[in-house]
Amino acid sequence: MALTQRLSGWTALALQPTFAPSYLSQIGWTVLRLVVGIMMIHNGLDKLGNIEGFAEAYVKVIGLPFPIFFSYCAAYTELIAAPLLALGFLTRPAAAGLFGTMLVAMYHHVLVAGFSIPYLELSSIYAACFLFFLINGAGLFSVDSLLSGWLSAAVRDTQDSQLRSLEKSYQTSEVVSEK
Repeated sequence: MALTQRLSGWTALALQPTFAPSYLSQIGWTVLRLVVGIMMIHNGLDKLGNIEGFAEAYVKVIGLPFPIFFSYCAAYTELIAAPLLALGFLTRPAAAGLFGTMLVAMYHHVLVAGFSIPYLELSSIYAACFLFFLINGAGLFSVDSLLSGWLSAAVRDTQDSQLRSLEKSYQTSEVVSEK
């Protein structure tokens, strides 16, 4: 009976989702952010390497007007937003831009090859990762988290200062009214 209980406990532990943040889950979150951010940079560089070819082969095919303009938009979104995502700085806006480019890429793949997994695979995985960071933010080990902590502390300090000032003025008005 003890073995069965132990196996049940281990199975439950293996299947239970993590709702409470832990350092281990935050490390995994950080690794995912770094990997997808760094890997996406190369896509932007590839686009800039042959912007006319990309515009002709991808943007024009899906019917967007001004294919060169939109090719530059995609390339610079990937070149600017991907390092921001990797650093965890302005993560949600960066993830929103990258998620949008992956949605357009997925649309292109569906238009060209239908629902073919080999064509959709990479852009779908990237889109899911970017959606995760768009919804959840950068995580604990990020520039966003650091800035958020500093801003929260500054707001608390300002509120504490205002509260002390109000208390002091209230005490002063009580002293004056007693005389």
